[in-house]
Amino acid sequence: MAILDLHRLHVLREVGRSGSLTSAAAALSFTTSAVSQQIAKLEQEMGVVLIERHPRGVVLTEAGHALLHYADEIDRTVEAARAEMGEFAGLRRGQLRLGTFPTGGASLMPDVVLAFRARHPEVAVTVVSARRDGLLERLRRREIELTLLWDYPWQQIQDPDLTLATLMNDPTMLLVPREHPIAKLRSVRIGALSDQEWVVRDEHPVADVLSRVCRDAGFEPRIAFAANDYQETQGMVAAGIGIALAPRLALTALRPDVVAVPLAGAPKRRILLAHLANRRLSPAAQQATKVFRSVAKGAAS
Repeated sequence: MAILDLHRLHVLREVGRSGSLTSAAAALSFTTSAVSQQIAKLEQEMGVVLIERHPRGVVLTEAGHALLHYADEIDRTVEAARAEMGEFAGLRRGQLRLGTFPTGGASLMPDVVLAFRARHPEVAVTVVSARRDGLLERLRRREIELTLLWDYPWQQIQDPDLTLATLMNDPTMLLVPREHPIAKLRSVRIGALSDQEWVVRDEHPVADVLSRVCRDAGFEPRIAFAANDYQETQGMVAAGIGIALAPRLALTALRPDVVAVPLAGAPKRRILLAHLANRRLSPAAQQATKVFRSVAKGAAS
């Protein structure tokens, strides 16, 4: 089956409109011979006669009128497609699918979503929250386009399939009851805490951070309570069960009876923005990347 050449259809439309090969050529900035050749090739492709030549010009045949009708429909479809793609490119519609880990979802992500929606209200934003392995799997399945990730110096993410951008460094904080002597200090070193009991997240990366920093300081932490989340951690700290470590982004809802003290020399986790290296970002994701950087800059300061 012959493939319709849209340019030749455009020539046919101009010939039908003007009723003259010469006038059509002038309107299209072609030579009359070029217009005649384009019509002849179109007739050959369609297998029918499309125009009739008369002493005073040309007229479309019945087949020419029928083809021109389809040409008009094709033009409208093409223009509609261009307009719709322009809406995506101009962020007047579309979807932005994001991923986050829980503490990122409680800190950075709300501000990112609010700022992005304020700038691009017609773009639908969806967010999924998962642990790191789950986020990476969703990226590979293309269920999300951008995601927040984290890592520590001893377990940095190195994946050739990902493009990673560091948004900020998230410091480790020490949580103590407000009445604790350490609460009045501007910072504290882990070596001064060897006699303390600890509240730790059960089977969580922050537990690994505690083990490493204590081991580097020459002691093993005495665990008094294993918490399931950071709010429970704060509750046990407030009750005097023990002190705890937490990344600063996990402390957006800090209890009034708990104080977060900077831990000098403690490792910081990198907060990363990731997408598939072989996936071209949509216009929405490109704009969202700028919003992530802006929000993270504010959070870091």
